[in-house]
Amino acid sequence: MIPLGSLRVSTSRVDVPALRAWRPVTRRPLTTTVPREYVHRAAVAEVLLTDWETDGPDRFTVTAQWPRGHALYTPIAGHQDPLLLAETIRQSGALLAHAEYGVPLGHQFLMHRLAYSALPEALAVRPAPSEITLRVSCHDVTRRGGQLSGMRYQATVSCGEEPIAAGEAEFSCVSPAVYRRLRGPRPYGTDTPLAHPVDPASVRRGCPRDVVLAATRSRHRWLLRVDTTHPLLFDHPVDHVPGMLLLEAARQAAQSVTGPTPVLPTALESTFARYAEHDAPCWIEATPQAPEPSGRIPVRVTGHQGDATVFTSTVTTWPLT
Repeated sequence: MIPLGSLRVSTSRVDVPALRAWRPVTRRPLTTTVPREYVHRAAVAEVLLTDWETDGPDRFTVTAQWPRGHALYTPIAGHQDPLLLAETIRQSGALLAHAEYGVPLGHQFLMHRLAYSALPEALAVRPAPSEITLRVSCHDVTRRGGQLSGMRYQATVSCGEEPIAAGEAEFSCVSPAVYRRLRGPRPYGTDTPLAHPVDPASVRRGCPRDVVLAATRSRHRWLLRVDTTHPLLFDHPVDHVPGMLLLEAARQAAQSVTGPTPVLPTALESTFARYAEHDAPCWIEATPQAPEPSGRIPVRVTGHQGDATVFTSTVTTWPLT
Protein backbone atom coordinates (compact mmCIF):
# COMPACT_ATOMS: atom_id res chain seq x y z
CA MET A 1 0.00 0.00 0.00
CA ILE A 2 1.39 3.43 -0.90
CA PRO A 3 1.84 5.55 2.26
CA LEU A 4 -0.50 8.51 2.50
CA GLY A 5 2.34 11.02 2.63
CA SER A 6 4.08 9.72 -0.50
CA LEU A 7 1.37 10.71 -2.97
CA ARG A 8 1.21 14.21 -4.50
CA VAL A 9 -1.39 14.87 -5.35
CA SER A 10 -10.40 20.70 -26.57
CA THR A 11 -12.41 23.57 -26.37
CA SER A 12 -14.70 23.96 -29.39
CA ARG A 13 -14.99 27.34 -31.09
CA VAL A 14 -18.44 28.86 -31.17
CA ASP A 15 -19.01 31.79 -33.56
CA VAL A 16 -22.65 32.74 -33.25
CA PRO A 17 -23.41 36.49 -33.38
CA ALA A 18 -26.21 36.15 -30.85
CA LEU A 19 -23.74 34.88 -28.27
CA ARG A 20 -21.40 37.86 -28.50
CA ALA A 21 -23.59 40.03 -26.30
CA TRP A 22 -24.23 37.31 -23.77
CA ARG A 23 -22.95 37.84 -20.24
CA PRO A 24 -22.98 35.16 -17.56
CA VAL A 25 -25.19 35.55 -14.53
CA THR A 26 -23.15 35.30 -11.34
CA ARG A 27 -24.45 32.54 -9.12
CA ARG A 28 -23.12 29.66 -7.08
CA PRO A 29 -22.28 26.63 -9.19
CA LEU A 30 -24.91 23.92 -8.95
CA THR A 31 -23.92 20.48 -7.74
CA THR A 32 -25.09 17.36 -9.51
CA THR A 33 -23.89 13.79 -9.85
CA VAL A 34 -22.06 12.22 -12.75
CA PRO A 35 -24.12 9.95 -15.02
CA ARG A 36 -25.00 6.80 -13.11
CA GLU A 37 -24.00 4.66 -16.11
CA TYR A 38 -20.40 5.91 -15.79
CA VAL A 39 -20.08 4.40 -12.30
CA HIS A 40 -22.09 1.22 -12.92
CA ARG A 41 -25.00 2.10 -10.69
CA ALA A 42 -28.71 1.79 -11.44
CA ALA A 43 -29.83 3.95 -8.51
CA VAL A 44 -28.99 7.63 -8.80
CA ALA A 45 -28.96 7.79 -4.99
CA GLU A 46 -25.93 5.46 -4.98
CA VAL A 47 -23.80 7.73 -7.20
CA LEU A 48 -21.20 9.37 -4.97
CA LEU A 49 -19.24 11.28 -7.63
CA THR A 50 -20.24 14.82 -8.58
CA ASP A 51 -17.73 15.97 -11.24
CA TRP A 52 -14.32 15.47 -12.81
CA GLU A 53 -11.75 17.41 -14.82
CA THR A 54 -8.47 16.71 -16.57
CA ASP A 55 -5.28 17.99 -14.92
CA GLY A 56 -2.82 16.65 -17.49
CA PRO A 57 -1.89 13.43 -19.25
CA ASP A 58 -3.41 10.60 -17.21
CA ARG A 59 -4.10 12.95 -14.29
CA PHE A 60 -7.55 13.99 -13.11
CA THR A 61 -9.46 15.64 -10.30
CA VAL A 62 -12.64 13.85 -9.24
CA THR A 63 -15.10 15.27 -6.74
CA ALA A 64 -17.60 13.39 -4.62
CA GLN A 65 -20.03 13.92 -1.78
CA TRP A 66 -20.46 11.59 1.17
CA PRO A 67 -23.82 11.70 2.95
CA ARG A 68 -23.90 12.08 6.71
CA GLY A 69 -25.97 8.92 6.85
CA HIS A 70 -26.00 6.11 4.30
CA ALA A 71 -28.45 3.22 4.33
CA LEU A 72 -25.65 0.63 4.30
CA TYR A 73 -22.39 2.48 5.07
CA THR A 74 -23.67 3.98 8.27
CA PRO A 75 -21.47 6.11 10.57
CA ILE A 76 -19.43 4.17 13.14
CA ALA A 77 -19.17 5.89 16.53
CA GLY A 78 -19.24 9.33 14.92
CA HIS A 79 -16.92 8.43 12.03
CA GLN A 80 -17.73 8.01 8.36
CA ASP A 81 -17.65 4.38 7.25
CA PRO A 82 -14.34 3.92 5.35
CA LEU A 83 -16.08 1.63 2.87
CA LEU A 84 -17.52 4.85 1.44
CA LEU A 85 -13.90 5.56 0.56
CA ALA A 86 -13.53 2.18 -1.15
CA GLU A 87 -16.70 2.74 -3.17
CA THR A 88 -15.60 6.25 -4.12
CA ILE A 89 -12.28 4.91 -5.41
CA ARG A 90 -14.08 2.15 -7.33
CA GLN A 91 -16.51 4.62 -8.92
CA SER A 92 -13.65 6.94 -9.90
CA GLY A 93 -11.94 4.24 -11.96
CA ALA A 94 -15.12 3.36 -13.81
CA LEU A 95 -15.89 7.04 -14.45
CA LEU A 96 -12.47 7.80 -15.92
CA ALA A 97 -12.46 4.63 -18.01
CA HIS A 98 -15.70 5.66 -19.72
CA ALA A 99 -15.44 9.45 -19.74
CA GLU A 100 -11.72 9.92 -20.42
CA TYR A 101 -10.44 6.68 -21.95
CA GLY A 102 -13.40 5.93 -24.20
CA VAL A 103 -14.55 2.57 -22.82
CA PRO A 104 -18.06 2.02 -24.22
CA LEU A 105 -20.92 1.61 -21.79
CA GLY A 106 -21.80 -2.04 -21.37
CA HIS A 107 -18.21 -3.27 -21.16
CA GLN A 108 -17.51 -5.53 -18.21
CA PHE A 109 -14.96 -4.63 -15.52
CA LEU A 110 -12.95 -6.93 -13.28
CA MET A 111 -11.31 -5.33 -10.26
CA HIS A 112 -7.96 -6.96 -9.53
CA ARG A 113 -6.93 -4.84 -6.57
CA LEU A 114 -8.35 -2.13 -4.33
CA ALA A 115 -6.60 -0.57 -1.36
CA TYR A 116 -6.84 2.48 0.88
CA SER A 117 -5.27 3.90 4.02
CA ALA A 118 -7.16 6.59 5.93
CA LEU A 119 -6.48 8.95 8.82
CA PRO A 120 -9.17 7.96 11.35
CA GLU A 121 -9.44 11.39 12.98
CA ALA A 122 -10.18 12.90 9.56
CA LEU A 123 -13.19 10.63 9.08
CA ALA A 124 -15.31 12.31 11.73
CA VAL A 125 -18.88 12.97 10.59
CA ARG A 126 -19.19 16.68 9.82
CA PRO A 127 -22.13 19.07 10.29
CA ALA A 128 -22.88 18.83 6.54
CA PRO A 129 -22.24 16.19 3.86
CA SER A 130 -18.51 15.78 3.24
CA GLU A 131 -17.24 17.33 0.01
CA ILE A 132 -14.50 15.00 -1.19
CA THR A 133 -11.73 15.62 -3.73
CA LEU A 134 -9.61 12.88 -5.30
CA ARG A 135 -6.40 13.67 -7.19
CA VAL A 136 -6.08 10.66 -9.47
CA SER A 137 -3.07 9.54 -11.51
CA CYS A 138 -3.42 6.62 -13.93
CA HIS A 139 -0.58 4.20 -14.68
CA ASP A 140 0.11 1.04 -16.68
CA VAL A 141 -2.62 1.99 -19.12
CA THR A 142 -2.98 -0.91 -21.56
CA ARG A 143 -4.96 -1.12 -24.77
CA ARG A 144 -5.99 -3.93 -27.06
CA GLY A 145 -7.02 -3.09 -30.60
CA GLY A 146 -6.99 0.60 -29.71
CA GLN A 147 -9.43 0.03 -26.82
CA LEU A 148 -8.56 0.40 -23.15
CA SER A 149 -8.19 -3.06 -21.62
CA GLY A 150 -6.95 -2.15 -18.15
CA MET A 151 -5.09 0.25 -15.91
CA ARG A 152 -3.86 0.97 -12.41
CA TYR A 153 -4.61 4.25 -10.65
CA GLN A 154 -3.65 6.02 -7.44
CA ALA A 155 -5.54 8.71 -5.56
CA THR A 156 -4.98 11.14 -2.75
CA VAL A 157 -8.24 12.01 -1.03
CA SER A 158 -9.10 15.18 0.85
CA CYS A 159 -12.11 16.82 2.43
CA GLY A 160 -11.86 20.54 1.87
CA GLU A 161 -8.19 21.33 2.55
CA GLU A 162 -7.74 18.38 4.91
CA PRO A 163 -6.08 15.18 3.61
CA ILE A 164 -7.95 12.09 4.74
CA ALA A 165 -6.70 9.10 2.74
CA ALA A 166 -4.71 7.58 -0.08
CA GLY A 167 -5.82 4.72 -2.24
CA GLU A 168 -5.16 2.75 -5.38
CA ALA A 169 -6.87 0.21 -7.59
CA GLU A 170 -6.32 -1.90 -10.68
CA PHE A 171 -8.88 -3.29 -13.11
CA SER A 172 -9.30 -4.79 -16.56
CA CYS A 173 -12.27 -4.46 -18.88
CA VAL A 174 -13.62 -6.45 -21.82
CA SER A 175 -16.36 -6.09 -24.40
CA PRO A 176 -19.71 -7.85 -23.89
CA ALA A 177 -18.83 -10.38 -26.61
CA VAL A 178 -15.51 -11.27 -25.00
CA TYR A 179 -17.16 -11.46 -21.59
CA ARG A 180 -19.74 -13.94 -22.90
CA ARG A 181 -16.98 -16.10 -24.36
CA LEU A 182 -15.00 -16.01 -21.13
CA ARG A 183 -17.89 -16.60 -18.77
CA GLY A 184 -20.46 -18.55 -20.73
CA PRO A 185 -24.00 -18.76 -19.32
CA ARG A 186 -24.00 -17.94 -15.63
CA PRO A 187 -26.92 -17.72 -13.18
CA TYR A 188 -27.92 -14.40 -11.66
CA GLY A 189 -28.74 -16.07 -8.37
CA THR A 190 -29.37 -19.41 -6.70
CA ASP A 191 -32.35 -21.39 -5.45
CA THR A 192 -30.48 -22.31 -2.26
CA PRO A 193 -32.22 -20.80 0.80
CA LEU A 194 -30.34 -17.91 2.36
CA ALA A 195 -28.40 -19.04 5.44
CA HIS A 196 -29.27 -17.55 8.82
CA PRO A 197 -27.07 -14.54 9.65
CA VAL A 198 -24.76 -14.21 12.61
CA ASP A 199 -25.93 -11.92 15.39
CA PRO A 200 -25.98 -8.44 13.78
CA ALA A 201 -24.47 -6.92 16.93
CA SER A 202 -21.36 -9.12 16.55
CA VAL A 203 -20.55 -7.41 13.24
CA ARG A 204 -21.87 -3.97 14.24
CA ARG A 205 -24.93 -4.14 12.03
CA GLY A 206 -28.38 -2.97 13.07
CA CYS A 207 -30.37 -4.87 10.44
CA PRO A 208 -30.09 -8.65 9.90
CA ARG A 209 -30.51 -8.11 6.17
CA ASP A 210 -27.20 -6.21 6.06
CA VAL A 211 -25.29 -9.14 7.60
CA VAL A 212 -23.33 -11.03 4.93
CA LEU A 213 -21.91 -13.78 7.17
CA ALA A 214 -23.61 -16.99 8.31
CA ALA A 215 -22.30 -18.79 11.37
CA THR A 216 -20.38 -22.07 11.35
CA ARG A 217 -18.89 -24.06 14.24
CA SER A 218 -15.72 -21.96 14.01
CA ARG A 219 -15.72 -18.34 15.18
CA HIS A 220 -13.13 -17.56 12.48
CA ARG A 221 -15.02 -19.10 9.54
CA TRP A 222 -18.35 -18.24 7.95
CA LEU A 223 -20.49 -18.96 4.93
CA LEU A 224 -20.96 -15.89 2.74
CA ARG A 225 -24.61 -14.80 2.63
CA VAL A 226 -25.47 -13.58 -0.87
CA ASP A 227 -28.86 -11.89 -0.85
CA THR A 228 -29.41 -10.90 -4.48
CA THR A 229 -32.52 -8.93 -3.46
CA HIS A 230 -30.51 -6.55 -1.28
CA PRO A 231 -31.14 -3.12 -2.88
CA LEU A 232 -27.66 -1.72 -2.19
CA LEU A 233 -25.30 -4.69 -2.35
CA PHE A 234 -27.10 -5.71 -5.55
CA ASP A 235 -27.92 -2.34 -7.08
CA HIS A 236 -28.66 -4.26 -10.32
CA PRO A 237 -28.58 -7.93 -11.34
CA VAL A 238 -25.12 -9.37 -12.04
CA ASP A 239 -23.92 -12.91 -12.76
CA HIS A 240 -21.38 -12.92 -9.91
CA VAL A 241 -20.97 -11.70 -6.35
CA PRO A 242 -20.05 -7.98 -6.45
CA GLY A 243 -16.64 -6.99 -5.17
CA MET A 244 -18.10 -4.50 -2.70
CA LEU A 245 -20.07 -7.32 -1.08
CA LEU A 246 -16.79 -9.21 -0.63
CA LEU A 247 -15.24 -6.14 1.00
CA GLU A 248 -18.25 -5.90 3.31
CA ALA A 249 -17.68 -9.54 4.25
CA ALA A 250 -14.02 -8.79 4.99
CA ARG A 251 -14.99 -5.86 7.20
CA GLN A 252 -17.62 -7.85 9.09
CA ALA A 253 -15.22 -10.75 9.58
CA ALA A 254 -12.55 -8.39 10.94
CA GLN A 255 -15.05 -6.86 13.36
CA SER A 256 -16.17 -10.29 14.54
CA VAL A 257 -12.70 -11.63 15.39
CA THR A 258 -11.41 -8.47 17.09
CA GLY A 259 -14.07 -8.49 19.77
CA PRO A 260 -17.11 -6.52 20.90
CA THR A 261 -15.49 -3.06 20.76
CA PRO A 262 -16.47 -1.32 17.52
CA VAL A 263 -13.57 -0.94 15.12
CA LEU A 264 -12.99 1.32 12.17
CA PRO A 265 -11.42 -0.36 9.10
CA THR A 266 -8.91 2.44 8.58
CA ALA A 267 -6.85 0.52 6.02
CA LEU A 268 -7.74 -2.21 3.58
CA GLU A 269 -5.80 -3.99 0.88
CA SER A 270 -7.67 -6.51 -1.25
CA THR A 271 -6.80 -8.59 -4.27
CA PHE A 272 -9.41 -10.40 -6.34
CA ALA A 273 -8.26 -13.58 -8.06
CA ARG A 274 -11.48 -14.57 -9.80
CA TYR A 275 -15.22 -13.96 -9.86
CA ALA A 276 -17.18 -15.27 -6.88
CA GLU A 277 -19.96 -17.38 -8.39
CA HIS A 278 -23.58 -17.57 -7.31
CA ASP A 279 -23.90 -21.34 -7.67
CA ALA A 280 -21.19 -22.42 -5.21
CA PRO A 281 -20.74 -21.72 -1.49
CA CYS A 282 -18.12 -19.12 -0.64
CA TRP A 283 -16.29 -19.59 2.66
CA ILE A 284 -14.85 -16.61 4.53
CA GLU A 285 -11.99 -17.06 6.99
CA ALA A 286 -10.34 -14.42 9.19
CA THR A 287 -7.07 -14.53 11.13
CA PRO A 288 -6.07 -11.61 13.40
CA GLN A 289 -2.40 -10.61 13.20
CA ALA A 290 -0.21 -9.21 15.95
CA PRO A 291 -1.41 -5.78 17.15
CA GLU A 292 0.61 -2.79 15.97
CA PRO A 293 2.20 -0.40 18.52
CA SER A 294 -0.63 2.04 17.78
CA GLY A 295 -3.17 -0.54 18.94
CA ARG A 296 -4.46 -1.24 15.46
CA ILE A 297 -5.01 -4.89 14.59
CA PRO A 298 -4.49 -6.17 11.04
CA VAL A 299 -6.82 -9.04 10.12
CA ARG A 300 -6.19 -11.29 7.14
CA VAL A 301 -9.41 -12.38 5.45
CA THR A 302 -9.76 -14.88 2.61
CA GLY A 303 -12.66 -16.12 0.53
CA HIS A 304 -12.68 -19.58 -1.10
CA GLN A 305 -14.97 -21.48 -3.43
CA GLY A 306 -13.99 -25.14 -3.68
CA ASP A 307 -10.21 -25.27 -3.82
CA ALA A 308 -9.88 -21.82 -5.40
CA THR A 309 -9.12 -18.54 -3.64
CA VAL A 310 -11.58 -15.85 -4.70
CA PHE A 311 -10.10 -12.90 -2.82
CA THR A 312 -7.75 -11.96 -0.01
CA SER A 313 -7.93 -8.87 2.18
CA THR A 314 -5.92 -7.35 4.96
CA VAL A 315 -8.22 -5.17 7.04
CA THR A 316 -6.46 -2.96 9.57
CA THR A 317 -8.85 -2.12 12.39
CA TRP A 318 -8.71 0.85 14.73
CA PRO A 319 -10.59 0.30 18.00
CA LEU A 320 -13.09 3.01 18.89
CA THR A 321 -12.98 3.12 22.67
